[in-house]
Amino acid sequence: MTETLTSLPAPAWFAHPGARTWTCPPAPADVHGFHASLPGYAPTPLTELPSLAVELKVGRVFVKDESCRLGLPAFKALGASWAVHRTLAERAGSQEAGGPVTLVTATDGNHGRAVARMARLLGQRAHVFVPEGVHPAATAAIAAEEAQVTEVAGNYDEAVRQAADAVAGTPAAVLIQDTAWPGYERIPGWIVEGYTTLFAEIDTQLAAVGAGLPDLVAVPVGVGSLAQAAVTHYRSRPAGAAALLSVEPDSAAGVLASLTRQAPVTVTTGVTTMSGLNCGTPSTLAWPYLRDGLDAAIAVTDADSARAADDLAALGVPSGPCGAASLAGVRAALTGDGAAARRTALAVGPASTLVLLSTEGTAANPHRLEDSSADQE
Repeated sequence: MTETLTSLPAPAWFAHPGARTWTCPPAPADVHGFHASLPGYAPTPLTELPSLAVELKVGRVFVKDESCRLGLPAFKALGASWAVHRTLAERAGSQEAGGPVTLVTATDGNHGRAVARMARLLGQRAHVFVPEGVHPAATAAIAAEEAQVTEVAGNYDEAVRQAADAVAGTPAAVLIQDTAWPGYERIPGWIVEGYTTLFAEIDTQLAAVGAGLPDLVAVPVGVGSLAQAAVTHYRSRPAGAAALLSVEPDSAAGVLASLTRQAPVTVTTGVTTMSGLNCGTPSTLAWPYLRDGLDAAIAVTDADSARAADDLAALGVPSGPCGAASLAGVRAALTGDGAAARRTALAVGPASTLVLLSTEGTAANPHRLEDSSADQE
């Protein structure tokens, strides 16, 4: 049971000094190999931006550019592909095998399109529920993957409820949802495992340019699944690894509010251009990892994100508002009033290496005509 808050507690920053001493088990070793075997797989770019290093007074800044991941304009295909693979492999070894499976999900765009793409490639069916306000172009892109699309007269939460109802009592259908709740955590866990490929790529790419491990990784956060993957990757190695900073819209900072209270809470969300982060409640699966493994959390405004997106575009990195939130968050943390204390909390100095996750390209952004909830990172 989560408490509901109508506003974000002040301040819009939280730090956990002991996060880098916390450890957890790693993701399965075969996740990266699975992705590497997919048609069209290639590591997404890790682009160094020296001008941002000068601005932020650090050694090096890199941006992980997820504007084209397995042919889709966001990182979501990593989680969806691994979860679908695990689901179908499990069914093949059980009495449920036989005939195509219908993969069911709710989405504001990127996750649903990724599930539909995997269904089409693997000869399965897909049924995708989309809430009201989803941009027609996003709905059309899902339908173009040969998925059945059901438009829901309600918000994202209502779409999730209808998707779950569609699977209940139907042996040939399975829910592939990217958020967890009590009793539904195994498949969301596989989705999180799929996201860890992104961080394995970063390790290899940094090593190739002599950068070593990052000192700070900034992660845009919705319900916290991608941040859980970051914690899993970096906290499953010896203590002293990267500091992890989560970044949310100030109008939907459910993770920050929960960390401040040290218990899961729900915040009443507002309208934000960072639609994929417009989530008021942390995933039940992600919460323990966020509570124990994040070094800090910060909230940013739409104006902060828009400025960051414009600056990244000028530097050759196409990023939508959600992806640009990581740069906005690092700017808010490392500059301005109180920056010295925040830099100390993150152990960031003049020689530090920063990695910013840009989780979507510009083509991924115009999913919603109006905002309610969203695909969750």
